[in-house]
Amino acid sequence: MQTSIPAARAGRLDAFGTTIFAEMSALALATGSINLGQGFPDTDGPAWVLEAAVQAIRSGRGNQYPPGVGIPELRRAVAAHQQDWYGLVFDPEAEVLITVGATEAIAAAILGLTNPGDEVITFEPYYDSYAACIALAGADRRVVTLRPDGGRWTFDPDELRAAVTSRTRLILLNSPHNPTGTVLTESELAVVAELAREHDLIVVSDEVYEHLVFDGRHIPMATLPGMADRTVTISSAGKTFSVTGWKVGWACARPALLNRVRAVKQFLTYVGSGPFQHAIASALTAPAEYYQSVAAQLQVQRDTLTDGLIALGFTTLVPQATYFATVDVGPGAERWCRALPERAGVVAIPSRVFYDSDIDRYVRFAFCKQVDVLTDALRRLGKLPS
Repeated sequence: MQTSIPAARAGRLDAFGTTIFAEMSALALATGSINLGQGFPDTDGPAWVLEAAVQAIRSGRGNQYPPGVGIPELRRAVAAHQQDWYGLVFDPEAEVLITVGATEAIAAAILGLTNPGDEVITFEPYYDSYAACIALAGADRRVVTLRPDGGRWTFDPDELRAAVTSRTRLILLNSPHNPTGTVLTESELAVVAELAREHDLIVVSDEVYEHLVFDGRHIPMATLPGMADRTVTISSAGKTFSVTGWKVGWACARPALLNRVRAVKQFLTYVGSGPFQHAIASALTAPAEYYQSVAAQLQVQRDTLTDGLIALGFTTLVPQATYFATVDVGPGAERWCRALPERAGVVAIPSRVFYDSDIDRYVRFAFCKQVDVLTDALRRLGKLPS
């Protein structure tokens, strides 16, 4: 008797397929290319942070399930960090939730704070998980486009205002912004805050790159007037401490919002990163000089790549923050990017995948690599026909 395989009926993510990061990283391995696509450092974090994780494992702390909301030491450390850096006061018992990276925090926030048919506004180009999480929630995505203007990327306030409808529930914000590297100014954030207050919207603010700023100043959305009660602030340790594989993130918000995020999070991973939570609790006590040194070293790497690209004749948009620089290669950037490993032995990410709009002229390069690796990549790119 012949049997048939039942057709899959859940189609929320049919349009997404394999992430571009997995695809391009596999291409890098197949071609022996330098991978400037995925945003992870090629050096480990500080030895004292790594040792704290080792000690947590050896002493038996974190080898079993930690509390679902995160260990108390890390929740207190996150609350102290928010107060020390930004003057934001969060109760570590009721207003701080530890997550498996910022990605889980974003997913739990969108799933917990929207209903099917609600609209979520975000800015394109956007981190790719945003679109997937909105689709999983059954919500509808509306985008406002960031465009280069005067050496940085910004948005048109009128476009943002026009994007708000009676179904809008949430604005998903990212500053410092991946992939453009822009740092939204106080006046730009004020436009978002004004709309949130006027239309009773929630803002989910992804601030993962908060300490990796070279030009400008990071201003948390929750510090703006009237926004502390309607903002979910999300960040993580992976980028700041060069331990992206540890996946330790957090969300901070008033209980009315955080309880909904936590209700979802408990059914995603429940808990994770046990011993690493202890290590990051220690890491967050680092003095300001540590954070400044991380940004200073990364700025050297940024300048190495962007100066080199400009010298090679690439139209390069120098970022204010993050791990990434954008190059304008003209129409057909995705095709150009997919051919680059064979042509030059370098992998980058086509920014087309971060847009809803039909914009296909930008390529994202990651500069969170050792200077000699970046120099080798530039040497290879220099062999491309002009």
